Amino acid sequence: MRFGWLIGGAQGAGVDTAANVFGAAVAKAGYNIFGSREYFSNIKGRHSYFNVMISDKPQYSVDTTVNMLATFDAETIFQHFDQVTQYMLYDKTQEQLDIAKVRSLEPEIAAEQAAILRSAGYGTTVAEVLKYLRGKGVKTIALDYGAAVLGISNALKLDPFSSQRAMNIVCVGASFSMLGLKADYLESSISHAFAKKKDFLELNLRAARAGMNAVGNAYSMKDMPHEKLKVQLDGNTISALGKIYGGLRFQSYYPITPASDESTYLEANQILKTNLGKTGSSQGIVVVQTEDELAAINSAVGATLTGARAATATSGPGFSLMNEGISWAGMNEAPVLVTYYMRGSPATGLPTRSGQSDLKLALNAGHGEFARVVIASGDHMEIFEDAVNALNLAEICQTPAVHIIEKTLANSYSVMDGDAFASKSLSIKRGKIVYPEDPEHYKRFEITDDGISPRAFLGHAQMYYTGDEHNERGHISESASNRKAMYEKRIKKLLQAAAGLDDKKKANIVGDADVVLLTWGSPKGAILDSMDALAKENIKVEMVQVRLFSPYPSELVKKAVSGKKIIAVENNYGAQGAEIFTEQTGIRPTNYILKWNGRPVYRDELVDAVKSIVKKDVKKVVLNGGK
Repeated sequence: MRFGWLIGGAQGAGVDTAANVFGAAVAKAGYNIFGSREYFSNIKGRHSYFNVMISDKPQYSVDTTVNMLATFDAETIFQHFDQVTQYMLYDKTQEQLDIAKVRSLEPEIAAEQAAILRSAGYGTTVAEVLKYLRGKGVKTIALDYGAAVLGISNALKLDPFSSQRAMNIVCVGASFSMLGLKADYLESSISHAFAKKKDFLELNLRAARAGMNAVGNAYSMKDMPHEKLKVQLDGNTISALGKIYGGLRFQSYYPITPASDESTYLEANQILKTNLGKTGSSQGIVVVQTEDELAAINSAVGATLTGARAATATSGPGFSLMNEGISWAGMNEAPVLVTYYMRGSPATGLPTRSGQSDLKLALNAGHGEFARVVIASGDHMEIFEDAVNALNLAEICQTPAVHIIEKTLANSYSVMDGDAFASKSLSIKRGKIVYPEDPEHYKRFEITDDGISPRAFLGHAQMYYTGDEHNERGHISESASNRKAMYEKRIKKLLQAAAGLDDKKKANIVGDADVVLLTWGSPKGAILDSMDALAKENIKVEMVQVRLFSPYPSELVKKAVSGKKIIAVENNYGAQGAEIFTEQTGIRPTNYILKWNGRPVYRDELVDAVKSIVKKDVKKVVLNGGK
């Protein structure tokens, strides 16, 4: 069972809050949730929407179509009317509004949507959209949001203007009532969301009740039995939790979308309460907002030299600025973690949209040849695991690590089992840390069989750091023989990264079939969710999702795909992951499914693309789903 619900509105009108409240309420009834957030790169006013998938099984993606479209402004109606299949909620006072009057709607989108209406013989007002939808069997539900919130504000003696912000919850209340679930779940979710905003709690509770009272039960969903604790988390928060679990002690950042949310969560939770000992204790994380990304990477590198587990988080433009600092860390074997939130590029690009076009940049960050650990997460649970493993591998290999999280995952949320985070397989591993008995003769860059030197922290021995080539003590040296030995040492130690991980953390292989969907990152979700639909078409597929890109698990991946039809599925133009795959294995994909419009891969468009390749041997399918 998959049920799609989409809510939209102006940025700053509470769309994000509405989706989180709605999702939490549905989850309380035992359902699995996956929510995908899309928003403009401005602070307030432009269109924002949340696409939520409800299911009796875990979900990892959304569809291009939705069962219910929940709107409280005209722009959402005009932008998304062609996606709804069953019900649309709308404000009846907006029926005469024409698409040409919605100035915030992008011209390209307005032209596309108007063309759909005109080609079907309809005009371009909201009333004409309603006729269009009814002709397709969609039921339209009229609400009077203004009257509802005015009545509430009068009853509570509130400013009517400020009460307008509760329209989103009226919409949520109506949507939730149509599902047929218990009102208690929604009221509990609202009480939690506004627990720290008592002034708005009663307003929103009454707004939800007004919405629920305005409509009837359309779907009669029943509670699903569930015993385990469930948590609702987005990708930014899960990454922060992974770092906390992994022993992070220093985080630097310069504000940038969508990376900043991780650091602000760490700031809000940087004093950690533990139950160690009889009285308990507090441990802290130092979080520093720096003046720019150069300072962010360099301060994090400096923190690692003192022995602190240190990281920074950024996105494309910021990562570009960090390259020199990453290179310095490579030369000086500093175990810094960079969490790279990948978004639309180049330049500022699409700052609030997603993409996978920076993989090669991540793999080659910093000039020169040196060991780099590069990990790419494919879902929310992997983000948590990979945050811990990236911190471990950085210190084990004494080298920079890059953890790739796409905007798609950062700004989407899942409802998951709470005990999934208590994995006994995740533990802190710090590598070769020493406290030298003879600190005056300590060799920070001692050449060893595995390339990894015993690591002491600043203050425990004499040591020297420089951007130049150096000898074992750290003194500058341009000797040819020393250069060769040090160069080899810095590259050789990367082999230790692969030795420390089990195969599932290198590459995730699901199924066994003659058709392989080769991917990395967020397309994993659409692939997993499409397998049942493809099986109904007698198409059996296997997923090979690469998680560890450096060092690349060549033999593992090669064994999984050899002799099979290989379809590369990626969110970029050049199939960069597939190019790395070919470079490492000597095998080329036979077909491609690619997307670069800034939106995630949707399950239904992926199903259609795979069918066209398997049945018609189309060599390349370009996806364009999303608004």
